[in-house]
Parts: sequence; structure tokens; C-alpha cells
Amino acid sequence: MSTKTVEIFCVNTGVTKQYNTGVTLQEIADDQEITLDKAIVGAKVNNAVKELDYTINKPKVVEFFTIESIDGQKMYQRSLCFILAKAVNDVDSKLRVHVDHSISKGFYCELKNADGEDIKPTEDLVAAIKKEMIKIVAADHEFERKEIPSEQVAEVFEKQGMPERINMFKTRSRFFSSVYSLDGYHDYYISYLLPSTGMVNVFDLVPYYDGMLLRYPTDYKNVEIGPLELQPKLFDVFREHKAWVKLMGIATVDSLNESVKSGEASDVIKVAEALQEKKIAQIAERIKQSGNIKLVLIAGPSSSGKTTTSMRLCVQLRVAGLKPVQISLDNYFVDRENTPRDEKGDYDFEALEAVDYEQFNKDMLDMMNGKKVEMPIYNFTTGKREYNGNFMTADEDTVFVVEGIHGLNPTMSQMIPADRKFKIYVSALTQIGVDSHNRIPSTDNRLLRRIIRDFQYRNYSAEQTIKRWPDVRRGEDRNIFPFQEEADVMFNSALPYELGVIKKYAEPVLKNVQERSPEYSEAQRLIKFLSYFKEFPDNEIPPTSILREFLTGSSFKY
Repeated sequence: MSTKTVEIFCVNTGVTKQYNTGVTLQEIADDQEITLDKAIVGAKVNNAVKELDYTINKPKVVEFFTIESIDGQKMYQRSLCFILAKAVNDVDSKLRVHVDHSISKGFYCELKNADGEDIKPTEDLVAAIKKEMIKIVAADHEFERKEIPSEQVAEVFEKQGMPERINMFKTRSRFFSSVYSLDGYHDYYISYLLPSTGMVNVFDLVPYYDGMLLRYPTDYKNVEIGPLELQPKLFDVFREHKAWVKLMGIATVDSLNESVKSGEASDVIKVAEALQEKKIAQIAERIKQSGNIKLVLIAGPSSSGKTTTSMRLCVQLRVAGLKPVQISLDNYFVDRENTPRDEKGDYDFEALEAVDYEQFNKDMLDMMNGKKVEMPIYNFTTGKREYNGNFMTADEDTVFVVEGIHGLNPTMSQMIPADRKFKIYVSALTQIGVDSHNRIPSTDNRLLRRIIRDFQYRNYSAEQTIKRWPDVRRGEDRNIFPFQEEADVMFNSALPYELGVIKKYAEPVLKNVQERSPEYSEAQRLIKFLSYFKEFPDNEIPPTSILREFLTGSSFKY
């Protein structure tokens, strides 16, 4: 009886070769002697991410990757979280770690006891956990993954003292779920891990506020951890919103889903929207009480809801008795021929030098001093700034509200006295997690927002949006995130219920991404992520909600 074979094309080598059915990715890599700059940690099989023990039974296209790739970096970080969870259990089996959110180029983690109460770790305890992590890495244990019935998964975690996962798996629609084990300790992750612990050899664990900061490489080319950057304002926002979701009883995806099943979705929407509106009103009142602020600068990353936030703020400023005037920084673009170019030779419209900030400063100061100023209008067709007789001035109650990516950069408003301006940082900082070990990155929240907005209003496919996203993120890293702590106040535009709503709009768009597309793996990852959410009803979302900026039905004009 002849052995069946399959044809495999390897992108890394350009070689097409026949293999016996059931061949693993690791065996293919070994056979073709593939050497990359770093150790191979996984592969894309027909553009879908797989681990190296994945077996192939049909013709496939395979491309191996290392931790330098985005997929490899995510695998590294998830694997590091597993090692931390195992180390905490080994040091004290009564303690549980919660991976809360990303901050200071690491993950903020808290410890809880068996009753779910917060435990502030001592320096000695953090040192003991880190020592155990180093030991686990040195042992080079394999991350073993098994597919077992979902109901049995619930039993596994019940025995291991993880009650928040029991209902999650008992009610899961899939018959089987993947469980990872590490030297006898079991865990669950929503996507793949590295082959073994020995590959996670660069990390740090330090005390941070009431918990710990799990630090991972910020430079995966050299596999180095960057300098620690304290972000107290951002941390306070996370802490405030953690209290909000605890108050609402929806700290995890499972509890959010339960609100849908129990018919409490309407209340969740009302409370979440009211809390956000209250925060905007408090910001407006703070500006009013200053008695001197004339310029409000609003900045934040892509799809953070800056535009709706600025419009809602203007409403609340009017309620406070002020006269808000919105000004677009786009009208201060330099003429096209003077726009700087990036490393590819393309116009870099996101560079600070693409904006005539000196003219902006002069115009703002002149109006604050009672002068009449002719405001520019940028003609995007001709690439020229024009003046068409649009004069503007200000009285004692006028407040200029300016939204733009460089709003927090000190150079943008360098001539305006500090006591006359107010800076607001807006971002969608996701408050809930899938569970205690699977955080939801704020970047995923924003990417999903952008996918549905681009599809609804710009006729872009999910493939096009996903393809552009790395460039968008690089621009944010350069122009926005370094200036977060310059803000006078941070506003979290994320709504704890929104991913359940986004699911309805994003899934059909993501499913249109074809397997042959390089963006297929990211689309599939997002589809799997959204599968954890029950569809959340959207009929009661108010027309002024930030979420309406990305869906439809907003009462604001964009």
C-alpha cells in the first residue's frame, strides 16, 4: 500500500516538495534546513498562523516566522504570561495573577487570593516569583496543547481554582477547546504560544503601584527591553475604569455575555453612556472653573473617538456658559511641495513639520488678544493653503477646541502660555478582559472600530484597513504615544459593551478577506476573538454615543 503524499510550497526557500501526509511544520523546517535571523517559532499555513507541531494532510503554502514578526511577538508575550501564571502558582498555590492592561511598555498584573481579594505583593514576593520564572525558562519546558471537550475544560479549571473560567467553557458553543499545560499546570489562551519556555529568555518583573509590571522586549530584533517609563496619568485612567466595570459587574467577556442573556443589556448601555457623559461634563466644568483657558487641544491615536469627544465637549462647554469654536488643524497644513517625505519618499502628512505650527500659534495668540484673524482653509485638491475672507475673533467666553494628532506635542502650541491652554488625551482603553490571563489589547478595539468605519463611510475592505494598520501604528508610536503624559486629563472613549456590538458589524466584513490575502491571518484572529462575545443589542445606543461615530445613526455631522 503506497503512502499518500502532499505538495508543500515553502515561501522562505521558494521550494515545492512532496511530503508524507501528517508531516509537521517542524519536520518541514528541519528537512529544508531553513535558517532565519532568529529561531523559527511558528508558520503561516495558507496565511493562517499555526504552531510548529501542526500536521499537514493537504497541499499547502507555508511561510515560517520568528519573534521579529508581529505574530511572533504576540506569541512571545502570551507565553510570558503563562510562565508568570505558573510561577505564581509554584510560589504560592493560593495566589492567582490577573493580567490587567498594557502600560509602561509592559503588562500591569495584580495578585489575588483564593477569595478574589487584591493582594499587594512585597518586593520579596515579586523577587521570588521572578526567580521561579527564570527557573521555568531555564528548564525549557514544552507548551503542550490538547483539544478536549469544552465541558471537561471547565472541570480542569474548577479543580485548579479558576472559577471565572467555569461558566465560560460550560456555555461555549464549540464541542472542543484547546488547553495548554506547562509542567502539570493548565491554562487557556485565545491564540498560540511559542514551542517552549526556553525561547522566552528576555523579560523582567518589578513591583509597580499595587501590583507588578511584567516587562517584555520592546526591540525584538535585538531582543532587548527598553527603559522603564512611568505613566501615572494613564495608570489612573485604567484604575478609574477598573472601578467602573467592577461597579457594573462586567469585568470579563463572560459577565458581559451574561448581561445579554439576563436581559440587562439596556441597563449596561445606559450606565456606561452616563458615566462617559459625566466625565465629559466634569472636563468642561474644569475648563470653565479655570477662568483663563482659551485653547483646548485634543489628541489621541486612530479610531479613539477624538472627533465625537470634541463635539460632545463643545456641547458641555456651552452648558457651562462658554462659547466653543472648533478649529481643524488640517487647515494649517503646509503647501504640498513643502511637506516632508518619509523614508520611502512618500509625503509624510503625519509629521509635525507637515503643519505650519508657527502660523497656528500666531493666529491663536492674536485672537486671544482680541485681534481679528483671517483663518486659512486648506485646499486638498491643489495642495495649497488659501485665505477666502473667513475672519474670526474671540471674546472673554470663547474657547477654541482643536483636534489633531500633534495636540499634545509641546511644539504645537509652544507660544501659548501654559495657563491658557488645556490638553486632553483620548484613547479607547479597553476595560474588560476575556478572563484573568487573556487581556484585550486596546489596539484590537481601535482596529475593529476602524474596520467598520472604513467599510461604512469610506468603502474600504477589511483587507485594505488591516494592510494600512502597521503604518498607522508606527505613526502613533512616533507622534502620539510619546506625549501622552503631557495631557492635563485623559479621557477613555472605550465602552465596556462595545465589542459585543462591533461583533455584529465587523464579522461579515472580516469574513470577506480571502485566504490568499496576506491579511487573512489577522482577519481570522479577529474573527476568533469576536467569537467569545455574544451579540450585544445596539438599538438603545444614543445618537451622541462615541460608538455611533463608527457605526451609523450619529446625530453629529462629521
